[in-house]
Order: sequence, then structure tokens, then C-alpha cells
Amino acid sequence: MEEERPDATASLSQIDTAYDVTLARLKELSDPLERAKAAHGLVSRVQDYGNEFQAVRNEAMNETLRMGKLSSTQLAAELGISKGRVSQLAKGAPPERLFLGSGKVIVAVGEKLEEGKLQDGRTKAMRSSAIVKEDVQTYEQLRELAEDVGLEVAFEGIPVGGNVRLNRNNLVVICGPRLSPLIEQILESDPHLRFEKDDDGWFLSDRNTGEIYRSPVDRGESADIAYFGRLPRPDGQGTFLYIAGIHAIGSGGVVHWLTQELASTHRELKARRFSTLIASRFDPNTLEIVASERITSFYRPEGA
Repeated sequence: MEEERPDATASLSQIDTAYDVTLARLKELSDPLERAKAAHGLVSRVQDYGNEFQAVRNEAMNETLRMGKLSSTQLAAELGISKGRVSQLAKGAPPERLFLGSGKVIVAVGEKLEEGKLQDGRTKAMRSSAIVKEDVQTYEQLRELAEDVGLEVAFEGIPVGGNVRLNRNNLVVICGPRLSPLIEQILESDPHLRFEKDDDGWFLSDRNTGEIYRSPVDRGESADIAYFGRLPRPDGQGTFLYIAGIHAIGSGGVVHWLTQELASTHRELKARRFSTLIASRFDPNTLEIVASERITSFYRPEGA
């Protein structure tokens, strides 16, 4: 069964209807201050959506011209703009930026409880939480990659318990399933790759080949394996990018790999759902990723 694709004409009609209803309700607000505040908030949101739509348009124009489907003159006629305007818009930011997002990218990173020692030597989880060093490095590398392709990035910590708001655009989540029951449930929608746990700890499994991937870190090696995918939002209205190593260091391997493969990955997948596994090696002293590779296919839902 092929993955259901959105009907663009129906989507435009729904947008028009939602716009008319929202505008009518806005005008009905009797308190002028309330009406002004509501309108001001909507103006900001409309501007954000406008920027995202423009990014999608420019990328699609760039791809149309690059693939030779239409000439600049023909594309200008299709869009009802001048040939010069086509050239101006298509020369914008690289199209692969859309793989990460079309507006400000929110990178949500899971927090862990800090551990301390009791006087008798026992370990006890403290009430304070923190982002581990490996995840901080991963965020910084992802921020650099996003900024290189013209995107703005904002950091967000996921509190202990893993409660993260997934129903929003331009979201990247870096948080293992052990830290978030919500993420663990969504990962179950992947029929191909899965995090699992047994007496020896967490591991990743490929349900197509039967292959089991355990972390080399658990054998004392400076290497890890990570899950990388685009997962469905709970509201069914979009997706979010998801990165998680068996250990935290593995997430950095995904970003290391993506830095080299962003353009080719975007050409193949665009914003469609997928999942794959990335293996990486790191310097044990600095925790810097020194090598990375994709070790499974790009799996798609329902084999699409």
C-alpha cells in the first residue's frame, strides 16, 4: 500500500475556509483591546507561515529548473511571474534546507537526572536535571549545519519524564525512548526498525532482516549506533525528525553523517517519512565523532 499523499487542491480550499472563519470570529470580538491583541498574534503567525510557504515554493522552483522539466520562461508563465523573478527566487537558499525545516527549527533535547553519591557510597538520582555533554555537542553540530543552509535554530530542553510537544512544524527531537514513554510509543509505529531492551540492555533491531544491533560502547569500544527517522506527529498533521543513539554519543553520529549527506538525502526523501540506522566512531578523549555511515536502507512506511 502506498503512503497517502495530500491533495493540494483540497488543502488550499481548507486554508481558505479556515481563513474566512478566523477573520469573521476576529471581527466579532467586541473588546477592542482583545481584538487588537488577537489580531497582532495572528499577524505574527501568518508571517511565519508565509515564510515557510515561500521556502517550499523556492525549493520547488529550484528543483523544477534543475531537473530540466521547464525552462525559466515556461516556469514564469506557469506561476504568472516574470522570468527575472523566477531567477531571483530560485537562487535562494539551497533546497536541501527543507529536509530540516522551512522556518525556525526547534531542536528539543532530552534532560536526564543528575546522579550524586550518598555518604555510604550509594548512587542516588538528584532532583536537578541536565543535558549530557554528548547531546550538547550534537545540538551544536546540528545548529551549525542548519545555519549553513540558512535556517535559524532554537534550543529546547525536554524535562525529565519526556513530555515534549510534538504537534508543531520544524521540530527535531533528540531523546532516547528510555527517557520518554511518549517517544517510545510513537517509535512503535515503525514496522521496520525498533528500539528494544533485554537483560543485556537496549539495542536496535531490523525487523526485515532479523539483524540485531548492540552498541559497541557496551563492549568497551569507541563507537555507537543510532536511529534516525521522520516520525508521525500524534495529531496526524505532519511529522518531526527524530534522532537517538543507543547511547547519547550515537546521536552525534547521525548529525556527522547528515552534514555530509544532507543534499543527497533530501533529493531521495524530501519530507517523506523514513527510518534508518547510522553507525559512528568517536574519539574517546574528546567525544568528537570521527567517522559515520548508514548501515541499513532508508525504510519507508508500508514499503512505499
